[in-house]
Amino acid sequence: MTPGTHDMTSLDYYGIEELLTEEERAARDGARRFVQEEVLREIVPFHRAGKFPEHLIPRMGALGFYAPYLKGDGCPGLSYTAYGLIMQELERADSGLRSLASVQGPLVVHALHSFATPEQKLRWLPGLVSGKLIGCFALTEHGHGSDPGGMETRAKRDGDHYILNGSKCWIGNASIADVKVVWAKDDDGRVGGFVVEKDMPGFRAHDIEGKFSLRMSRTSECWFENCRIPAENRLPKASGLGAPLSCLSHARAGIAWGAIGAAIDCYETALAYAKSREQFGRPIAGFQLVQQKLVWMAQEITKAQLLALRLTRMMEVGSARPAQISLAKRNNVWMALECARKARDILGAAGITDRYSVIRHLMNLETVSTYEGTHDIHTLVVGRDITGINAFGG
Repeated sequence: MTPGTHDMTSLDYYGIEELLTEEERAARDGARRFVQEEVLREIVPFHRAGKFPEHLIPRMGALGFYAPYLKGDGCPGLSYTAYGLIMQELERADSGLRSLASVQGPLVVHALHSFATPEQKLRWLPGLVSGKLIGCFALTEHGHGSDPGGMETRAKRDGDHYILNGSKCWIGNASIADVKVVWAKDDDGRVGGFVVEKDMPGFRAHDIEGKFSLRMSRTSECWFENCRIPAENRLPKASGLGAPLSCLSHARAGIAWGAIGAAIDCYETALAYAKSREQFGRPIAGFQLVQQKLVWMAQEITKAQLLALRLTRMMEVGSARPAQISLAKRNNVWMALECARKARDILGAAGITDRYSVIRHLMNLETVSTYEGTHDIHTLVVGRDITGINAFGG
């Protein structure tokens, strides 16, 4: 689709609409209207500039897009499926928009909701849920991406303070975050969560430049050099690597839905183009090879929709396992990347310009395939689950 247009209909080949509640459809439609009316006109100029439209952050908070599946602390308590559908609509616009919501919600807000004291929640959550404060989730390090347990960042107790030393990399919004949830090993070598507030001495961050993917996201390297924080900024209920990984599980479920949105936009763009583009005296939609690509996209999107819906229904009753989340993230992002590649092929030369959304989705999804667990890492998670044999590391 050309910038500034967005059809309110969506691919639903197997009548999934009938499986949604009225509340879930309303949540999705609200996010879709937001994208249509307030976002699409912003995307191309901000993508070209490599910047995020930060004025949308509080607007997204006002609409309840940050961890909407949580109940209390200002969160609306919607179903996991409603949350997924919101992520789908945000990523139909751009992966960077959904990434912002994923970092702010399932990572930062979820971490505080799950692991903070009542006093800490009261201090930080209202601003984060509303989008008046910006958060970041600092887990990944330069040498420890797929192996976060090897993190080298340390938090040493010093009286009524902790002193943080180390570095993090590929951290969304770290350079502008008011509330940084930082994961570090304490004196006992146990992973803990620590909140570093804006302008605390000893913290510095630098935005990563030259990205060809996820250009609309602000992504940073950051360093902690004798960064002194009050001991009361430690999250007391976050003990061990399982704490940050539990946040990632919720974000990955949102990604499984979000990737569907990118795939649908690629499919609908390619379908409309194929119907209007004529070669050899007829629309290219009438040629067998083009139809084959369109059918593959419709097929795989439908399968991904059913997979994501079943996953969030299981999450709603508490029966979903992390490996099942891995399978959905792995499959749906792969599917979306393949849809973007096939759509780019159908668009021909026009597919490499940002007159159409496809090339932007294609580049963005290369990042989505890598972050929050690479395709290969999720393969090993599922492999361990079905064989009982761990293929990770030494």
